[in-house]
Amino acid sequence: MAALLHEVTLDKLTYGGDALGRLADGRAVFVRFALPGERVRIELTQEKEHFARGKLIEVVQPAPERIAPRCKHFGICGGCHYQHMPYEMQLSAKADILRDQLTRIGQIASPPVQGTVPSPQPWNYRNQVQFHLTPDGKLGYARDDAQAAAAPDVFAIEECHLPEEPINELWPRLELEATSGVQRVAIRAGSNAELMLALESSAAALPELEVEAGISVAHILDRDCVVLAGEDHVVMRVSGREFQVSAQAFFQVNTAVAEMMVQHVLAHVPDSSATVIDAYCGVGLFSAFLSGRCKRLIGIESSPAACHDFELNLEEFDNVELYEDLAEHALPALDIRAEVVLVDPPRAGLARAALDAIVKSAPRMLIYVSCDPATLARDLRRLIEAGYRLLKVTPFDLFPQTYHIESISILER
Repeated sequence: MAALLHEVTLDKLTYGGDALGRLADGRAVFVRFALPGERVRIELTQEKEHFARGKLIEVVQPAPERIAPRCKHFGICGGCHYQHMPYEMQLSAKADILRDQLTRIGQIASPPVQGTVPSPQPWNYRNQVQFHLTPDGKLGYARDDAQAAAAPDVFAIEECHLPEEPINELWPRLELEATSGVQRVAIRAGSNAELMLALESSAAALPELEVEAGISVAHILDRDCVVLAGEDHVVMRVSGREFQVSAQAFFQVNTAVAEMMVQHVLAHVPDSSATVIDAYCGVGLFSAFLSGRCKRLIGIESSPAACHDFELNLEEFDNVELYEDLAEHALPALDIRAEVVLVDPPRAGLARAALDAIVKSAPRMLIYVSCDPATLARDLRRLIEAGYRLLKVTPFDLFPQTYHIESISILER
């Protein structure tokens, strides 16, 4: 029996990579890989009382902005969402979506959202990529949610235009046995083009893998990491400073934009701050530059691997302390009033205990680095209600060709 198709006109882009339209019954419908102004035919893949999701079947009337995607997997792969629109349109859309999220969810009237800072490289910008494995051991990506019901979750890829060139030269040559126990393969490229291969496994047995000389290999099982070849880290260079980054530690995937973000933060932090707290500090990307601007810098990080790297990356500074704990545990326990607090939480945003502790300590300036507009909007609303004024929100295009939006908000008490 043929699926029932619906024809709709789409109005605007929403966070998550969808375009929004209305069905004949008035329900909102979200459609991936489409553009505002387009007339499309869709098959409904999810239906709720007030909204639905649709799979794009045909573009009946394309938007004038629509362009041909660069990758053959676009529309199937869950990694890219915006290859069908020009880069300038992507930048504009992200600022508009961020503004909409702050207005609707945060209830912030006329939020001070700036224009999106572009990535110097809209392609081949990622210094790290994580691959899943197909049942026969080939490297692949997860299918887009709209496609997952009718096909396997992971498909083997033949090309990808997001990784830096050294990564793209390596991954097609990797071969893994289907029975190796490896679940995911991550490849990270350092600033000197050195490569680290991280094999995440469900089995304690070490996988067999032939790699070229000069490539580091780590086997990760739960929280344990065993180096099978080469070094236990790569070196990333930001604004002339080198950072050791271990296999299990987080680092921003777009090095050039990470540098822009650091400079943006430095432009807003006073030179003579007494105490600065860097919560969710990672390997010390912001701390390394802020430590020279204050008498005391306190880092908070829960990842043991990142803490190890932080200590090495900032060992030259005598005014730096590090607490290895969750921010929602450490911040309430610290009886310290900092002039500046910088937070860079995961997508879930600030845990309520962490936010309440920040409000209670009443720093003069709060810098919020966010990777999720919805949780940012929620947290900004709470902070504004607690007496903070939102001065500026600047989106940075850390993830070109995708819907993801990184931003830095500056608040003062």
